[in-house]
Amino acid sequence: MSDKKRVIDVINSAFGGNEYPGDDYLLGSQEGTEPMDEIKEFVGMDDWTTIDPNLLDMQSSALNFFSEAGFRFFLPAYLIADLNEKLQKADPIFTLVHGFGDMSVEHQVGSRVFERKTGKNAFVNPRRYGGMTFYDYARYRLSIFTREETQAIVTYLEYKRKYDNDGWKDEEIDAALNLFWYERAELAPTAESIATYLREESEYLSAISSNIDGSS
Repeated sequence: MSDKKRVIDVINSAFGGNEYPGDDYLLGSQEGTEPMDEIKEFVGMDDWTTIDPNLLDMQSSALNFFSEAGFRFFLPAYLIADLNEKLQKADPIFTLVHGFGDMSVEHQVGSRVFERKTGKNAFVNPRRYGGMTFYDYARYRLSIFTREETQAIVTYLEYKRKYDNDGWKDEEIDAALNLFWYERAELAPTAESIATYLREESEYLSAISSNIDGSS
């Protein structure tokens, strides 16, 4: 079995059982028209394995605008399309590594040179989010994955780091793996623990409902 085939099998195994979040729970941002323009093509697509890679590439920014549930559901489609070299514009690596490394560029305006920073220690938007940095946001956004899904993402990133990114993203991938993904691959909740929680919550709510009905 090739390394690529093994990575694809790991992704399918980890994400294959996830349920479609529902049409009303895909959009993660209400700011402007771009978020809906990016995700509207995914409404009703309850089987990510059947999505045409050309659509994924056309909606290259959708991963940034999905809700957490939408992001979790559709990410594996992007990962597998990327591994199969079907993407030209969409870049799933960016959504998995941005915020863990520091980057800066110099921009000269007139006689003054400004240093423009992004990444780990850069603020997201202090007027709205106070002291939140891109590192803080990345850890929040990427904490949605189960341990099995996280391990699949690690497998994908390690493959891309070794074989398929021409070296220009090595530092970003390494920073993300070392600052977040490796630890989450060991400590994130398992799929079984989440299933147990949901079952117990359902039993609890059912018991409350039965008790209310019996008391009336």
